[in-house]
Amino acid sequence: MKKVTQRTEIIHKNRDFLNLYRRGKKVGSPYIVVYVRKNRRQYNRLGITVGKKVGNAVKRNHAKRVIRAAYRQAESAIPLGLDIIIVATPKILEVSSTQLGDYLMGSCVKRMKKALQIS
Repeated sequence: MKKVTQRTEIIHKNRDFLNLYRRGKKVGSPYIVVYVRKNRRQYNRLGITVGKKVGNAVKRNHAKRVIRAAYRQAESAIPLGLDIIIVATPKILEVSSTQLGDYLMGSCVKRMKKALQIS
């Protein structure tokens, strides 16, 4: 498994994405939609999806870089043992990684904990 950091691995398999879309809880914002579910592991798993509605390949790769940087910034605030998929919306191109990281650390983490009933 490829690791993003010490606490996070990347989700590669399509069945894991589909399983999380079906069974995970959804937290939305204007810039991203986050699907989250407990995974019974000692680390988090992260998947990033950027569709063609966001733009051409250059814009999609930029969006992925913004999401990865924001996740690294907010990783310490996210509880361990979660599968997380972050889906970019077309408005992702209007936000910086710092702003997105602040959102992830703040209200997104609170909403994920509430959806999963984690204290």
